[in-house]
Amino acid sequence: MANRKQNSTYSRNEKCITGCDLTYAIYMLGGRWKLLILDKLAERKMRYSELKKEFSYITERMLTLQLKTMEQDGLIKRTVYAEVPPRVEYELTDAARELEPILSQLSDWGNKQRKIAQQETAVSSPM
Repeated sequence: MANRKQNSTYSRNEKCITGCDLTYAIYMLGGRWKLLILDKLAERKMRYSELKKEFSYITERMLTLQLKTMEQDGLIKRTVYAEVPPRVEYELTDAARELEPILSQLSDWGNKQRKIAQQETAVSSPM
């Protein structure tokens, strides 16, 4: 994959956006799959093959990219065992474990908002 130019508009905007602590946190957690991966890894260590089965709807390339990014960001730890066939396990780092209560609250908030939206849809849709 090609590296992005440092003076591109995207790179300059990224530097400005990540200057805010809240935006930086969202930037680290952003993306379609990161929260789902964090949620699964909160339960236990998982091998790559287990993650692949759990997220069968994600392409292997996308899963690999998300895991690499999360490892670079210090959210997950990747352990490679010198075995044949190779065994790789992923687990949350302490930094990611700090997010667990926050993500739980966010999940509760999402559940509440979904129910409100469903009630509003049911009320506005005549049978």
